[in-house]
Amino acid sequence: MTPESGRHCSRCRHPLGDDDRVAGISARIMGDECTDDYYWCAACQVYTIRLCREMFAGPDVVHDSDPIPKEEGERRLAIIRACVQPGDERCRCEAHRAYFGDWLD
Repeated sequence: MTPESGRHCSRCRHPLGDDDRVAGISARIMGDECTDDYYWCAACQVYTIRLCREMFAGPDVVHDSDPIPKEEGERRLAIIRACVQPGDERCRCEAHRAYFGDWLD
C-alpha cells in the first residue's frame, strides 16, 4: 500500500492496503456508478467500506463508512458473495437487488 491511497480503518486509523480488501460490489444507480469496497481491519476487528460514486453529473465522490461491526459486515459480505459477478454494474441478480434495493437503474 502506498500512503497516497489514504485508506485507513474508520475506527483505529490503521492503514489498509489492497490485501485488506475482502469484497466489493458495483451497480448503476440513477446514472451513477456506485462501488462499495469492503476492507477488514485485523487490528481492531471491524470493516470499513470505501464508497466510490462516479457521478453522472457532478464531481466523483469517495468516502469511508463508519466502522462496521464484524457481524453486520459478514451479513453484507454473504449477500455480495451470492453474486457470481459482483463487479458488474449492470447485474440485476437477486444479490444485487438485495444489497442495493430498489435503487438500481
